Amino acid sequence: MHTDPARTPAPLTTNTPITADLVRGALDLEQTPHGVLPHRLPARARAQNTDPQLAMAEAQPSGVRLVFRTRATGIELDTLPTKRTYVGAPPRPDGVYDLLVDGRLAGQGSVPGGNTVTIDMAAGTADHHPGTPGTLRFTGLPDTSKNIEIWLPHNEVTELVALRTDAPVEPVPTHDRNRRVWLHHGSSISHGSDAASPTTTWPALAASLGGVELINLGLAGSALLDPFTARALRDTPADLISVKIGINLVNTDLMRLRAFTPAVHGFLDTIREGHPTTPLLVVSPLHCPIHEDTPGPTALDFTTLETGRLRFQPMGDPAEVAAGKLTLNVIREELARIVVQRSAEDPNLNHLDGRALYGESDSAELPLPDQLHPDAATHRRIGERFAELAFTTTEPRSWNTKNKDKDEDEDED
Repeated sequence: MHTDPARTPAPLTTNTPITADLVRGALDLEQTPHGVLPHRLPARARAQNTDPQLAMAEAQPSGVRLVFRTRATGIELDTLPTKRTYVGAPPRPDGVYDLLVDGRLAGQGSVPGGNTVTIDMAAGTADHHPGTPGTLRFTGLPDTSKNIEIWLPHNEVTELVALRTDAPVEPVPTHDRNRRVWLHHGSSISHGSDAASPTTTWPALAASLGGVELINLGLAGSALLDPFTARALRDTPADLISVKIGINLVNTDLMRLRAFTPAVHGFLDTIREGHPTTPLLVVSPLHCPIHEDTPGPTALDFTTLETGRLRFQPMGDPAEVAAGKLTLNVIREELARIVVQRSAEDPNLNHLDGRALYGESDSAELPLPDQLHPDAATHRRIGERFAELAFTTTEPRSWNTKNKDKDEDEDED
């Protein structure tokens, strides 16, 4: 199999329109002058948003993939990526596309060029520079009928321009996969942060191990209990739902404990309007040493940026917790209390302490490189643990609650 974009194979004459029945993991496809842009929030939610960070995050297609069945031995996908560069930081690598053939990784590639956004974090500015589409190419595929998945870069806005093959393409109906749909919401860690590729973000790994169909609403910097995000979760069909709450609320210093508790209740109430009995898992924050007992906000350490490294630091004062400022430990305690309270009337609501996925001992072994985000190896560990804790049940309508809290994990830490 060849994945070299520089190689020019024989022309691929079957052109297939990129329509919603070929795209999974997106809640909306926006028509653009070039093609279609997958969105992970619906148009109504986007219209209510005023935050550029969220606008960028929801358009980055974490968990979004093209899925179809074909005998094609060659596939070309034209896309228009939007790449980010940061003033003073090393260039970011091109986004990675993962090719799966019948569920197995069979190739990877990138699309060079495209649009560029140059971000100056010190000045708080972003300059946009338009570019042109490029081509992702896979050749030498087996000449048999097979399911193809092309997972889009989880951290690179990607407009889908054209799909060409050397054999006809047909959609794969979701029911043919006989999989439950898992709808997940979280922060940049759920979005994919520093994972190696789109199928190795921790939610993608957990979904693969758990045999479920992923819709990933992990939104970098933007898991902030926004009502429009809750409504998107409410209105999206799913068999299992999880919400990972906490770290972004500390990062942004968005609210105090007085506002946090009713906001969590309201977020869960909204989800329950559309999913009254769907298994719902509330996940508290992973271990993050800089914010365990120190409130936010979180700021970039510009002294390390000058050396070519990204590193974050806490700007709050632990003494401010008495006045209601949030830390990860405060949030964990309150989330556990809220779930206990609500589960008395909601037997399908469960709680998972995030330190069961990544705790203090994990931090000593696999520290967060920038003090905030896990690396590729840590994504794998988190994904494997989540799959073990959440998906190792034979009961199709409930989360596995084994070790859902941190009773046994205390000994490990």
